[in-house]
Amino acid sequence: MNARVSVPDRTVEPDIGLSLLYRDALMLVIDKPAGLPVHPGPKGGPTLTDRLDALRFGLPRRPEAAHRLDRDTSGCLVLGRHAKALARLNRLFAESKVDKTYWALVEGGPEETEGRIDLPLAKRSDDPRSWWMKTDPAGSPSLTLYRVLGRAEGMAWLELKPVTGRTHQLRVHCAAMGWPIRGDAIYGDAPRGGPGLQLHARGVSLPLYPKREAITVEAPAPAHMRADLEACGLAA
Repeated sequence: MNARVSVPDRTVEPDIGLSLLYRDALMLVIDKPAGLPVHPGPKGGPTLTDRLDALRFGLPRRPEAAHRLDRDTSGCLVLGRHAKALARLNRLFAESKVDKTYWALVEGGPEETEGRIDLPLAKRSDDPRSWWMKTDPAGSPSLTLYRVLGRAEGMAWLELKPVTGRTHQLRVHCAAMGWPIRGDAIYGDAPRGGPGLQLHARGVSLPLYPKREAITVEAPAPAHMRADLEACGLAA
């Protein structure tokens, strides 16, 4: 990643519980909490979309998410502050020009300290409402780079970099390699209603302004992962 440019962690509004990591005229980066879906779903309930009016900061319209994060994934979420900004951000994500880094705690872990997972992915079902994925030789090319940052008994702390951006890519890739992400009730063995998915969008780096260095923002380790990350070597 390039030189880090961010503002200090701070709560945007106490009543909406969101931490602002970065803000400029075009975009915001927030630290999305685990368990909060970005968009409304068929089951209803609170979503990030319900809270976006509080993030206008004087603009006439609310910001909108420029990419997706799973409901149970915490960390960096990029928002475009107006239509032109959102279109520019959407293009950067679509053209794979955004460098994304995730932290994951996985069951067991790879023998190698670093490597690549090159497994095509396809939807499990033709049902358009289903987002569940599977490895499939006839699927879309999907590539993830990984590096082991630490280990503890029965688990490993990985840095994951998705080169492609398929739905559930990191979760399916880790599970297919034999080390599912801890807390994954879909692709792993975790019980539903357990401690939660141990996947965190640690950082993003975006070349948003052509004549400037890429903007790099990082989200701190989330509370629900902190104890196990420290067990794997994260400084307290």
